[in-house]
Amino acid sequence: MRTVLISGGAGFIGSHLVDYFIKNGDCVIIIDNLYTGKMENVVKYLGAPEVKLLDKDMKYISFPKFRFLRKDISACTFTDLQDFKFDLVLHFASPASPIHYTNQPFMTMNANSKGTEFMLDVAVRNNATFLLASTSEIYGDPLEHPQKETYWGNVNSFGARSLYDESKRYAETLAYLYAKHKKADVRIVRTFNVYGSRMQMDDGRAVPAFITQALEGEPITIFGDGSQTRSLCYIDDYIEGIIKLLESDIRTPINIGNPNEITINELALMIKALCNSSSDIMYHELPQDDPKRRCPDISRAKTLLNWEPKVSLLDGLTKTIEYFKKELGI
Repeated sequence: MRTVLISGGAGFIGSHLVDYFIKNGDCVIIIDNLYTGKMENVVKYLGAPEVKLLDKDMKYISFPKFRFLRKDISACTFTDLQDFKFDLVLHFASPASPIHYTNQPFMTMNANSKGTEFMLDVAVRNNATFLLASTSEIYGDPLEHPQKETYWGNVNSFGARSLYDESKRYAETLAYLYAKHKKADVRIVRTFNVYGSRMQMDDGRAVPAFITQALEGEPITIFGDGSQTRSLCYIDDYIEGIIKLLESDIRTPINIGNPNEITINELALMIKALCNSSSDIMYHELPQDDPKRRCPDISRAKTLLNWEPKVSLLDGLTKTIEYFKKELGI
């Protein structure tokens, strides 16, 4: 049995990792301030009366093989974790959608700077493997297609998205320095557009926005002319990639995503059809620095991890739509 620390463990991706490790028989400790995370994602591991404590204080909610600490990762100290010896330290605490990180810019930058440093220190103190959840956003609005891990990116450091892009780039540099100077055992995953159950309906990203709008009969809103592309990876495939990365000895950044590009227009029409929706499609101005194309080169993942996505976009979207129907009571 391993002891696993996951920051952001009540979030979309983090909670799926919690499910994996609990099912595997490991002990999991979550740190989450619940800004974008939801207790509903992990409540099955908690007792109902104890959950009420989360509204009153910051104490651990403790159950066999699972512990929850409601706290901002950038404000954590070693005292918060003094009762544990960790084997794995996974840093997923950061708002990831433009709506959320622009609403809380300093929280986001602190999570990716102070929070990353704290989690790295925890990993070094425990001689644990550290995994950083980086992002395809470190490539900015890329000039190279598809994006290889060797591409340095095209990032505007003085733009609306820079607080997220640059803080993630800083986090990668911290991981590199800890690996070089403190012998930290690091893994870095560059995440490309993961989707699936537990995404928030109001986070502004294309998949949850289009599904919610289509199911409710509201206009499907596209920013720009819809010709920009994304590459969508279903959550189950992504989690498998993370586990394979953790089990490897790959200490350089690695892309985990789906290399099959789709335009935003195509995605909107596909979701509209799957929802049997009559929603109109409306176009709005493209936000500053929004990437025109995003597509990972996953040659490194294929070769070094023997990983590639298996779930088709049709199957993944169908499952995700069913989740949103339940959330909306449809």
